[in-house]
Amino acid sequence: MLLFVATLWSWSAEAAEMKVTLLGTGTPTPRLSSFSASTLIEAGEERLIFDLGRGSTIRLFQRKIPLGSITAHFITHLHSDHVVGLPDMWLTGWLGTPYGSRKTPMVIFGPTGTVAMTENLTKAFSEDIRIRIDDEGYPPAGIAFAATDIGPGVVYERNGVKVTAIEVNHGEKIKPALGYVVEFDGKKVVLSGDTKPDARVEKAAEGADLLIHEVAVIDPKLLKDYPNYRAIEDHHTAPEEAGKIFAQARPKLAVYSHIVFATVKPVQDVPEDALVARTRTTYQGPLVVGRDLMSFVISDKVEAFAPDGGPLKPTLGPDGELGTAVKH
Repeated sequence: MLLFVATLWSWSAEAAEMKVTLLGTGTPTPRLSSFSASTLIEAGEERLIFDLGRGSTIRLFQRKIPLGSITAHFITHLHSDHVVGLPDMWLTGWLGTPYGSRKTPMVIFGPTGTVAMTENLTKAFSEDIRIRIDDEGYPPAGIAFAATDIGPGVVYERNGVKVTAIEVNHGEKIKPALGYVVEFDGKKVVLSGDTKPDARVEKAAEGADLLIHEVAVIDPKLLKDYPNYRAIEDHHTAPEEAGKIFAQARPKLAVYSHIVFATVKPVQDVPEDALVARTRTTYQGPLVVGRDLMSFVISDKVEAFAPDGGPLKPTLGPDGELGTAVKH
């Protein structure tokens, strides 16, 4: 039985392809339909995760990808919804199971404070670590951190994959906040991280195969009645603003993820129609509103797939199909 189970955890990206999977497209709101921010990129021998939001381990399990097989982890900034899944990824990935089995230090990069966070997590879980080493014989190296505080610039190069951090504007008191550019075999994926409209993201994304950008849609009545929603909106990018970035950068495909939305009547699902309609006032190119477990395969073209694996057709502007992404 164990051999059969182990075979389920053996998928690897095909040579010269990049595969991007949205593990979490949501926010701190504990919605069943959208876990908080996390994105997996597979390129050659590398499996990279960007942000470790709530439920990222569950999404990896659903895709039969061992937690211990992630080669490097990257954090955009230290807001809780981007790191709350770190202890789970770290501890559960160490367990001697087909879904764990990390035997080497957990490689992690992030803004200033990342190293301190890993040091304090090690102290907080010291008793659990001691017990599992003594009682279950797990390798101490597998629960160690190899953490690095980073700033803008190239932060990772391995097996033909290059990761470059770019600084973005998530507000005056949230510095540094980072986005990332991932390049492999002539292909390029850009992740905006949490940001207000920023020319640095636009520049980095010029001609990209895939631009994954955050967005915020908040009901005007909430903005009027609750000042805290105005503060939230001011730290993010409106659909019209994101559309301008897409129109200038001209990626092969633009994707919304980390979708910040609030309505007078709380709902589970993203208001996709309104989000797309507002984006179309400034951008007419291919667009997908992300959902958890959507994936994208980049080869000589960019293909989009629904959470169930079926192909997705991106929306287009008025000359094409207006609305949400639909299956062929």
